[in-house]
Amino acid sequence: MSVRARLTLVYGSLFLVTSAILVGVTYLQTVKAMDKRFDVRFQTEKTPAIRSLQGLDQLPRAQQFERLATARGEIQAEVAKRLQEQKQEVLEQMLQSTMVTLLFLGLAGIGIGYLVAGRTLRPIHTVTATAQRLSESNLHERIALTGPQDEIKDLADTFDRMLDRLHRAFDAQRRFVANASHELRTPLTINRTVLEVAIASRKNPPETKALADVLLGNTARHERLINGLLLLARSERELNAPTPTPLEDVVRSAVDHLDELAGETDVDVTVEVAPATTVGDPVLLERCAVNLLENALKYNVPGGQVWVRTWRRRDQVMLRVENTGRPVPSYELATIYEPFRRLGADRIGSADGAGLGLSIVRAVVRAHGGTLDTVSRPDGGLAITVRLPAAPAAALPQAR
Repeated sequence: MSVRARLTLVYGSLFLVTSAILVGVTYLQTVKAMDKRFDVRFQTEKTPAIRSLQGLDQLPRAQQFERLATARGEIQAEVAKRLQEQKQEVLEQMLQSTMVTLLFLGLAGIGIGYLVAGRTLRPIHTVTATAQRLSESNLHERIALTGPQDEIKDLADTFDRMLDRLHRAFDAQRRFVANASHELRTPLTINRTVLEVAIASRKNPPETKALADVLLGNTARHERLINGLLLLARSERELNAPTPTPLEDVVRSAVDHLDELAGETDVDVTVEVAPATTVGDPVLLERCAVNLLENALKYNVPGGQVWVRTWRRRDQVMLRVENTGRPVPSYELATIYEPFRRLGADRIGSADGAGLGLSIVRAVVRAHGGTLDTVSRPDGGLAITVRLPAAPAAALPQAR
């Protein structure tokens, strides 16, 4: 049960118990008061004992005393009977009315308790909703709870201070990755230039050119790794100027970009796009689509298939990339988005890439407030669905 339901039960139970005690005490006090003082009046002509005394003066004295004693006992019994009947009737009426009132007040107490509990727990709901919204891309948000300085506000303020520390730590980490990547690109560029000159020079022997060619390949892989780190650091930052971006155009651009790779891997790409516009960074969204398609092409089989779809469903837009390939165990799905991880591999620096493609996809999707659904296809391969918030109607370009 939720805290609100438990508080409602506590409030309602306390109210019902208190009301029941009040009704019981009132009932006992009423019985006690009625026992002390209760007035019963009789109509003479309707009382048999009184009517039996008519003509008493015409009887002998002995019969008069006998009849008087009999009448006295009958009158006392009649009085006690009438008194008991009236007391019982009054108590029954009072008990019925108090039970109805108790039921009504009990229901009212439960309803009021539910509202009071909801109002009391509203700040906690605000803290919970903010915590659920937060991720690495929107740590700038704060609860900023207003109201009296009570325990709940202290909790919210403590949470805000913790978010400040986390925000500074993540910013420092991203700046370090970005700065380190920038610093590393310069010597790698110089090395690549020197190696290309060595390969092109006619004075160098074949052995030197072969070694330069191997080093040039290693340099290219290191450059891809550094570029991936730069893009990963950029994609985890907050979006500066999000704009309406049609996913169908993003997909077409990504397919054109990877057309040569599709030909080399002998994989057929089927594109089925429908209007699906979101709000975000077009460059990052295109990189997200390119990485998904590149992953689907590389981890495929000769003569395989890749299906790409975009569509809109209510307030979300979808991008799905499916591919054939080897069967993927379900326990590997949780690790494919980790940096430097690939299916069946746990290393970097191979010809398949740096292992940052799907990590960048996850970072871009999170930065845009979306989610990723990844499932294994029964025939082999993966089906990855990107869900992003749809662009509001006011942000869409109006047709003229």
